[in-house]
Amino acid sequence: MLGPGWTDIAALLAACLLAVIATPAGVSGAVLLLPFQVSVLGTPSPAVTPTNLLYNVIATPGAIYRYWRQGQAGGSLAGSLIAGTLPGVIAGSVIRVELLPGQRAFALVVAAVLIPLGTWLALTRPPGAASPPGAASPPDAASASPAQSRRRELTAPVIVGLAAVVGCIGGIYGIGGGSILAPVLIGTGRRPAEVAPAALTSTFVTSVAGVISFLILSVRDHGPVAPDWPTGIALGIGGLAGAYTGARIQARLPELVIRRALGVLVVAIGIRYLLAGLAG
Repeated sequence: MLGPGWTDIAALLAACLLAVIATPAGVSGAVLLLPFQVSVLGTPSPAVTPTNLLYNVIATPGAIYRYWRQGQAGGSLAGSLIAGTLPGVIAGSVIRVELLPGQRAFALVVAAVLIPLGTWLALTRPPGAASPPGAASPPDAASASPAQSRRRELTAPVIVGLAAVVGCIGGIYGIGGGSILAPVLIGTGRRPAEVAPAALTSTFVTSVAGVISFLILSVRDHGPVAPDWPTGIALGIGGLAGAYTGARIQARLPELVIRRALGVLVVAIGIRYLLAGLAG
């Protein structure tokens, strides 16, 4: 554990570095910050979850504003995601405090989130990535209509239901849900340019709701339920700078390599928490 004088500096630098690594892969840096908070910064449980949500509140507005300036506001997709994730994250906050306050159960939940996400990143190719040399293109790829190319898209009610489940997980874990929703939506036919601003907007709104929920719960709970404000603010400032840097360097980095390296890292962290949870 670090001394008080070094905790905020370490939080800022770590969040900046993780955001630089995660942003080019389209994954929120929050998904990697929780293990760092627990193991290095010593943020107590369950305060670590609202502290991670506070990171999202501070770190995401810069990207949302940039997308808005580019004419990408998320539209109806953002509304559907928020309609599901908002009640979901409130439910997840209550579950985190009432049912999963201990480290063992929480470690198993962390593993259940990280291992599938990391596996998806490590084993799949980015949308629109070039086929391997010598691979033939599908015969109907060039002639497919927009309706055909988007035939796997989820309907609005399904998206709302999925977002509610993911929002609940995000409320428990402190990631807002966008890191899970974005790959699912892209994999079912949505364009990344449409998904990214909608997922970020949903992450921001639900993270605000999650922080407020934990603050309300902290009034009657005598444990460490409220966010660790100095740590959360330091993480958010670092994440804001790191996300901006990661977005700028994305075009210069091989996306496939970034995604797979990040996926391996996430799986490794997930396995660590799985073993810790099973060991009690």
